[in-house]
Amino acid sequence: MNSPDVIPYSDELRATLRRHLDAHPRAVCDLGDRKHAAVAIVIVDSHVEHHDGDPLLADDIDMTDVPGEVVGLDGRMIGVAGGAAFLLCRRPSRMNRHAGQWALPGGRVDPGETALDAALREVDEEIGLRLDGDAVVGWLDDYPTRSGYVISPIVLWGGADPELRPSPDEVLALYRVGLHALRDGEPRFVDIPESDRPVVQIPLGNDLIHAPTGAVLYQFRQVAMAGRAGERVDHLEQPVFAWR
Repeated sequence: MNSPDVIPYSDELRATLRRHLDAHPRAVCDLGDRKHAAVAIVIVDSHVEHHDGDPLLADDIDMTDVPGEVVGLDGRMIGVAGGAAFLLCRRPSRMNRHAGQWALPGGRVDPGETALDAALREVDEEIGLRLDGDAVVGWLDDYPTRSGYVISPIVLWGGADPELRPSPDEVLALYRVGLHALRDGEPRFVDIPESDRPVVQIPLGNDLIHAPTGAVLYQFRQVAMAGRAGERVDHLEQPVFAWR
């Protein structure tokens, strides 16, 4: 049974998220010489007894490159399921780019595609969930990355308990992270010598989620969940390990 502190998966939640996102004046970045990508915050339901836990052991996870204080953290995504949730991927360690990092479903916008086309295609290819335009709840700001991309984040309503089939080539593990965990965790902002911008860290489970995923989730928390229209995240930095 879910905790009373979870956020129920409901039509009321969908309407609230849509209303908050509609009120937000979305910032769009010029691509310049950067590539375009789209990611999706896919909202589903979750239950502690079915969706909590991490297939990885603490000994399998390397925390040495994480900036700031990590005492008590071991990198596992545990204790976060329950109620309305978003889908979070852990990338395989064998990937050429961003190996082992946390990511939202998504990827590069192909020639002739819109950001919506790309997001829906990537959600289908990466996690086996086929959605259409009716699933769109709203959009967040474009986020420019250190690795040469502009990411366009979209919020999608995924259905209460969809059948998910993660692609083993792109997803090591797929987690349902309750929105209450995102709401209740206190974001951290850490200074690093390589930049004059603060690195954002979103505490979830026994780990910290960094930008770009962490920046997108932070804006979702502030704008879509809390209704703080106009709050920006383009000043938030990525850790050095995500610059490549």
